[in-house]
Amino acid sequence: MIKKLVNYFLQGLLFISPLALTAYILLISFEFADGLLRESLELLIGHDIPGLGLLIIVLLLIVIGYFGQTFIAQPIKRLIRNSIQNIPVLNEIYSSLNDLFSAFVGDEKKFNRPVLVLINPEAKLEKLGFLTEEDLSILGLEDKVAVYFPHSYNFSGELYIVPSSQVRAIDISPTNVMKFIVSGGVSQLENKQID
Repeated sequence: MIKKLVNYFLQGLLFISPLALTAYILLISFEFADGLLRESLELLIGHDIPGLGLLIIVLLLIVIGYFGQTFIAQPIKRLIRNSIQNIPVLNEIYSSLNDLFSAFVGDEKKFNRPVLVLINPEAKLEKLGFLTEEDLSILGLEDKVAVYFPHSYNFSGELYIVPSSQVRAIDISPTNVMKFIVSGGVSQLENKQID
C-alpha cells in the first residue's frame, strides 16, 4: 500500500513539475520585465497597474523592430556598428552577441537546417546537429562543412568540421530537432514543418 502511494506521489511529481517550473519561470520573467518600469509608471500614473510595464516594453520592442526593418534604421545601425568597431573589447562582445542572436531569429537564422552526421562509419554512429556553413574555402577546406551540435540538457554545444559526404539533411522541423537534442532524446520528434 505504501509503495503504491509513493509511486502515485512520484507520478504526480513528474506530472506537475514541468508545468510548475514553466509557470515559475514565466512568473519570474513577468515580474522582472514588469518591474523595470514599475516605479516610473507609478510616479507618472499615481498607482501600480500590474502588467503595464511589460506591455509598454513589448510595444516598444515591436516599434523598434518595425523601424529596424525599414530603410531609416540602416544609417543608424551603420553608425552604431562603426562606433563600436573602434572599441576593441566592446567590438568583440557586441559582434559575438549580435551573431548569436541573429543565428536564432531574424533573416540570418543559422539553426534552421537540421542534419544527421555520420560520426563513426564502422559503428554506424550518427549525431543530430545543424548545418551552419557550407562554404569553408576560406579555411582551405573545400569538401567540408560546419555543423553545430547542441548539448543535451544544456544551452551550449560544439562546432564540428566534417566531410560534407557524411552529412545528410533531414526533413524535420528545426524546432523539434533542437528540442529533441536538448532533452537528451526524451522529447518526441514530430514530422511537422512549422518553422
